[in-house]
Amino acid sequence: MSKRELKRSKIRIGDISISYYIRPSTAYPSPKTVLFIHGFPFNKNTWKQQLLQLDEKYTGIAIDVRGHGLSTNGHGFFSVDVFAKDLVEFIRKLDLNHVILCGISMGGYIALRTYELIGQQLKGLVLCDTNSLADDNKAKQKRFDSIQALLKYGRRPFAIGFIANVFHDKTIRENPEAVELIKSCIRRNEVASICATQLALASRTDTTHSLRTIIIPTLVIKGKHDKLMSAEQTDILIENIPDVRYMEFEESGHLPNLEEPEKFNAVLNDFLRSIPLISS
Repeated sequence: MSKRELKRSKIRIGDISISYYIRPSTAYPSPKTVLFIHGFPFNKNTWKQQLLQLDEKYTGIAIDVRGHGLSTNGHGFFSVDVFAKDLVEFIRKLDLNHVILCGISMGGYIALRTYELIGQQLKGLVLCDTNSLADDNKAKQKRFDSIQALLKYGRRPFAIGFIANVFHDKTIRENPEAVELIKSCIRRNEVASICATQLALASRTDTTHSLRTIIIPTLVIKGKHDKLMSAEQTDILIENIPDVRYMEFEESGHLPNLEEPEKFNAVLNDFLRSIPLISS
């Protein structure tokens, strides 16, 4: 196997087994790592295109969050805090240094909470189609209603509705591979895990107060046609994070890494090159 091939691995973290992809840098073992965190209710497969085109100076790792993909459920009581603490333990157990977190949607919530926990150990953040606010009552109720519908009607109608919400219309028309990938991700997750994650998202803490403490380089990305994250939510990130750059993707909805992957990869690698190297 060549050093730059993508390989799948597993590691035991507390009460769970975490499944992840790793693509080592050409300078393996590399002190620089980009850790990709998927959205809800997806898995690590959504980051394959980014792993395959990642700057060769970086090792790329994409994990399955607890209860998603091939990672196990463990105790089953999910929260964004639990997901973040799993990530902290993953970083510690693999002895990862110079870590840049790249999280989309739910992955962004996890990245922001992880920064609150171990910000001094991180070197950069990529926050994609996400926000720092906790759910208000209306958003909570929407998640509760989604749980009831999922329990009553199953994953198929849930997946159909999800596709309509997360993708730009152009993507649905012209990128069937991306659409099928998201359907496949949803099918692979147990109904109980999807419901437990909805409760975790509904109960997440607000991280807005921590944004001004983010002293590491941060890239905020948003799809112009995102139906799930508002411009106002994105503005809160841009206006409060000190060292921030912003990029809007003109032909994307909620998942620009799948909808405009070539542009996403170029923007990501450009951002990585701007981050100062750690001293030897």
